[in-house]
Amino acid sequence: MRRWRAYFFTSALAAGLTVSPFAWGQQQAPKPATPPPPVAAAPAATLININSADEATLMSVKGIGKTRAKAIVEYRQKNGPFKSIDDLTKIKGIKTKSLLKFRSQLTI
Repeated sequence: MRRWRAYFFTSALAAGLTVSPFAWGQQQAPKPATPPPPVAAAPAATLININSADEATLMSVKGIGKTRAKAIVEYRQKNGPFKSIDDLTKIKGIKTKSLLKFRSQLTI
């Protein structure tokens, strides 16, 4: 009977020490409250002025590649500044449907 008690208490003691953080009156220190991480603000929309932008700047607009950027600069040099963003449809290769994709990124 003694052997059984010793085995039982030793097992219970070992299980209690490995499972419970509160074994033998030891308590874990409370974790300090951490504020939630700051919410990253959406980057401000940077509008590209089609009357003053160079090819590299125009290429930063999603939907305008090297060919379109070059065509925009050449058209502007020949015909003067654009009066509206819709004037971009006068350039070969820029249709109304494609203009709608990047229109919100441009300004006069």
